[in-house]
Amino acid sequence: MRTTLHAGLLACALMAVLGGCSRQKMADEAAADAASPAMETAAGAAAPPAEAPSAAAPSPDVQAQLQSSATTQEQGERRFIRTASAEFRVRDVYRSTLAIEDLVARQGGFVANNRVQAHVDDIQLRPSGDGKLVELATYTVRGNLQVRVPSERTQAFLRELAAQVEFLDSRQFDAVDAQFDLLRQRLAYARHQDAQHALGDAAAQRGKAGEKVDAISARADAQSQRDEATIARATLEDRIAFATIDLALYQSPQVRRTERMDVDAVVRRDGPGFFARLGHALRVGWHGSLEVVIALSRLWMLWLVVLAAVLVVRARRRLRKS
Repeated sequence: MRTTLHAGLLACALMAVLGGCSRQKMADEAAADAASPAMETAAGAAAPPAEAPSAAAPSPDVQAQLQSSATTQEQGERRFIRTASAEFRVRDVYRSTLAIEDLVARQGGFVANNRVQAHVDDIQLRPSGDGKLVELATYTVRGNLQVRVPSERTQAFLRELAAQVEFLDSRQFDAVDAQFDLLRQRLAYARHQDAQHALGDAAAQRGKAGEKVDAISARADAQSQRDEATIARATLEDRIAFATIDLALYQSPQVRRTERMDVDAVVRRDGPGFFARLGHALRVGWHGSLEVVIALSRLWMLWLVVLAAVLVVRARRRLRKS
């Protein structure tokens, strides 16, 4: 009896120990499951979020194609006149021209010329019934812009311009050294300035009236030349300060569908019948014949001459036979 009691107590203790271990294992698994999302959240917070690619981001290839040392070399003692031109395809010419104008304004430049035209490449006509035609016209929209941007902002402008380019057909960059042109303008201005002072002194001196008049006239010419030299110098400085960029834009060919009246079909449908047209033709022919007779009757003098000639020829033949 005691042996049975001890065995029962031992079995109960063993079952209690096994149940406790099972509950501890389940608690550990639940804690691990709860900690896993927290660890993932912490890792996600620590790692920087990946940036989504921008739809308007320019292609690196296009950006590289629009770069050149001609637009980036610094102006030290040498000063450059920068010009550039590019031809490329865009998604929409009208929207791209507006975007380019905004871009030029942000870079501190201005638009010198903006021209957009639609060129019709082909037209096809298809009858649609009920006296109408369907006109299918294939056209291409092209735009030409000339913009002026600060010379030091040329490359920045071209990098942002790449966002508008779908395909670059051609591009050209030029950087002309203008130091000798500037020196020539300075020397010309100084020369005209000295000539003006010399002629002013000559006009102020005493002398004959004719000589003074010539001196004053020569001084006026010198002033005019000095002003032209000043304008030429200012123009050159402007070309150095602002780069000139010519842009040619175009988009993929588009198709325009238009319905219009088929005039020939309407005339055939609503025009007169066969007999009406035949009667009209006979009347026109009759009137035409009368007009011919009238025109010939106006030449009655010619007919009399021809008749007299015929009579003379016949009379001579009779005389020869007799």
